Amino acid sequence: MSRRPVPAWLRVAPTGFVLAWGGNHFTPLLHVYESLGGYAPWQANLLLGMYVVGLIPGMLLAAALSDRHGRRPLAIAGLVGAAIASTLLAAGMESFLVLCFGRVLAGVGVGIGMSVGSSWVKELSSPPHDLTATATAGARRSSLTLTLGFAIGAGVTGSLAQWAPLPGQLPYAVHLLLCLLAAAALVTAPESLPRELRARGSLRTDLRVPTAGHPVFVRLVLPAAPWVFAAAGVAYAILPSTVEEHLGDSATIYATGLTVLTLGVGALAQGTVGLLNRLTRGRALLVGMSGMTAGMALAAVASDLRSPEFVVAVAALLGASYGVCVVAGLIIAQSLATPRDLAGITGVYYSLSYLGFLLPTILAALAPVLSYTGGLVIVAVVCALCLALVGLGLRRPPIRTTDAADDEPAQLPITQELAVGR
Repeated sequence: MSRRPVPAWLRVAPTGFVLAWGGNHFTPLLHVYESLGGYAPWQANLLLGMYVVGLIPGMLLAAALSDRHGRRPLAIAGLVGAAIASTLLAAGMESFLVLCFGRVLAGVGVGIGMSVGSSWVKELSSPPHDLTATATAGARRSSLTLTLGFAIGAGVTGSLAQWAPLPGQLPYAVHLLLCLLAAAALVTAPESLPRELRARGSLRTDLRVPTAGHPVFVRLVLPAAPWVFAAAGVAYAILPSTVEEHLGDSATIYATGLTVLTLGVGALAQGTVGLLNRLTRGRALLVGMSGMTAGMALAAVASDLRSPEFVVAVAALLGASYGVCVVAGLIIAQSLATPRDLAGITGVYYSLSYLGFLLPTILAALAPVLSYTGGLVIVAVVCALCLALVGLGLRRPPIRTTDAADDEPAQLPITQELAVGR
């Protein structure tokens, strides 16, 4: 009996997984860099956020280049950049500058994984590559792949840092090996963007993403996207530090567990978006933002109580809200795109999302004059305002389209300006 071939999208998924791993496995090492490296908390949090400096421009440029030259060359470049980043981070414990440069390169890799990798998975999750996938399977598959990379990478790295030798080097060696394995799978994946559909204008023109100015994108995606990774950052970068004095030598593994919990719950929540859209007539994003607002308010309470158990509960809520928002927002953003700007709008969406990952750095820098509790209260108020904006945006009449989970018609938050069935 002949073996069933590996689905095309599953050959690309390891690359997105590994690139996400390389972006987030630094998170549980914050305590290591503070204790073994001698870096101040603001420096460690700056290193955590530094990869956004590489991620956002790398994501947008890679998206434009992949729309011109195809997905494969950019995905390979992402793996190479991620491997170099891990090499620098493994060798640079004593140099803050080298660590910064390594984190920026890691950000470039994550940016390519999120824009190019997500677009490639989406295209391979539709005909002619996949004849059975539902309309939003690509968004769910790509976001789940990235979330699992973020979570498992942090879990493995944190465990190695807690119990294995060379906590500042061994985790990066593991990531280098995974980059090689992902590359082996990638070379068998088919190119999904035909030459006749590739962008042909100047690169400057290609960097423009007109879909980002679509009224639906502005009303719904723009106010919600930054909270996707703001929730993750607060859950596993800020909250562990508020209870660190109660953890002793378990600080690293506690932060690791919190990271895995947040992203693990987020991964489970991503699978509920189709159901939520059916139950709420296309308002899954509003559900996610409501949970986000409640989570930020409870994070302020947790910061004041300094209870490790309560922090776990808050992290789970923030993780669930992250999971719902990341998929609900991505579905809306990608539904507005044409084949020529799919990677571009995906890059814009994730760039907006990752702006929220700078929040822990801002809160840590303000800590000498504004406590985490006070800062999180302000954050919760701003989040509530964004929730209100999303709610107002959803009051516009939606149209009928097909839900991801079955063929029943369902209401999705897309106005009449979006062509039916795109």
